[in-house]
Amino acid sequence: MRKGTGAEMEKGKRKIRRFSVFRIYEHWLVILTSVVLFATGLSQRFWHMDSAQWFILKMGGVDNVRWVHRYAGLLFSFGLILHVSVAVANVLKRKWSPSIMITKDDFRHAIHNMRYYFGLENHAARCDRYDYMEKFEYWTILVGGFLMTATGVVLWLPTLFTRFLPGETIPAAKALHSNEALVIFLLNAIWHIYNSIFSPEVFPLDTSIFTGYISRERMLREHPVELAAIEGVDLEELLKSGKKETDAGKGGPASAPGVTG
Repeated sequence: MRKGTGAEMEKGKRKIRRFSVFRIYEHWLVILTSVVLFATGLSQRFWHMDSAQWFILKMGGVDNVRWVHRYAGLLFSFGLILHVSVAVANVLKRKWSPSIMITKDDFRHAIHNMRYYFGLENHAARCDRYDYMEKFEYWTILVGGFLMTATGVVLWLPTLFTRFLPGETIPAAKALHSNEALVIFLLNAIWHIYNSIFSPEVFPLDTSIFTGYISRERMLREHPVELAAIEGVDLEELLKSGKKETDAGKGGPASAPGVTG
């Protein structure tokens, strides 16, 4: 969600404030609880593997693993509900714009970038605060998080829920909980870690979620629409000036707009 942001100088290089301190702490909460949940949950799912059995024994047995998993789940659920509550409240108060919502522009940007990758466009899609890949990852994890919370509660209190739900609810919840956990784990391990660490655009690490800042050059490349709004200039004017700066830095002539991807 977009909050009022501003540009400022930091260590001689212009940086843009992208995430608040609250979002940084929130991200750390997600990281720590997710690591605990993955370790304690996957070791139960793959209990037959030597590494899982070693972990369970080091934790003092499967009962301890289950209790740690449940309380980590409670903390994760608290963070999830807090995240959504804060976002909804600020959107309703008009402090934030709902910039994380999926719009028809995201589909156009996805098609545009596919054409760009095949050399059919001369620049990448010009995105706002979040591009279509960030939105896909966000909503996949958010919806998955609520599914994990709901099924986790059912598995924790099966006798309570079977008083008014059919008995088939329990094995269904177990299958959903286990498989969704694996999907989220793979999404984080493959997609998110690649984009945050190994992608050529950010290697060796995207530090924006830890520092709260992102370089103006990267904003111009990845989120030019938001940067234009922050600086109060026309998008095409911003892209044209950015092209001139890039050409000047390379020692080449400044050419007309076309831009960065």
